[in-house]
Amino acid sequence: MHNRPVTYRFLKLILSLLVLVLLRPRVTGLDNIPKQGAVILASNHLSFIDSLLIPIMAPRHVAFLAKAEYWTGKGIKGRFSRWFFTKMGDIPVQRDDPRAGQRSLEDALAVLQRGGAFGIYPEGTRSRDGKLHKGHTGVAWLALTGKAPVVPVALLGTDKVKPIGKMPRLARVEVHFGAPIDPSRQIAAGTKPAQARRELTEQVMQSIQAMSGQERADT
Repeated sequence: MHNRPVTYRFLKLILSLLVLVLLRPRVTGLDNIPKQGAVILASNHLSFIDSLLIPIMAPRHVAFLAKAEYWTGKGIKGRFSRWFFTKMGDIPVQRDDPRAGQRSLEDALAVLQRGGAFGIYPEGTRSRDGKLHKGHTGVAWLALTGKAPVVPVALLGTDKVKPIGKMPRLARVEVHFGAPIDPSRQIAAGTKPAQARRELTEQVMQSIQAMSGQERADT
């Protein structure tokens, strides 16, 4: 984090203090995150605050995708949103773009090719029932194409801090970083690409489930 802009480091410091005081997070496995080089942090997704909590707790800058509307708002709120997400290093994505999915993977791959850390939710969207849903294979495509290890991440309690459609509240959260999965070691020789991506994705989801304790809902 030492080579990040001063504004980012200051913003992360302030947010870290607020999280420590208000949410009293329990964090494990920080040593599982490589100190340098490309890495993917693949997490379950329960709340809007997940994309803030992971970068705050991780010892590295973690880029996430964020909806482009955060950059196009009007007035004071719009300017603050644009400033905040830009300083956090997030990447805007046009959700109504028919190529949004592919563009998102290309943007993520660019982060990895620069030796950065990228955060992704294999489920694709927030879980509305608390279950861990089937992972999309984009995470495996990124890992294999970008030659980057995947660190599974399990979040607990964030859905209580910011339930969908309700006001924020105080609740204790947990962030668990699992052992890195090296994609080059997970794929058997001769495995077809599509099958390799599905198998690697499933290994990531199994690791997340083991740490989160969530019921699987493979839909």
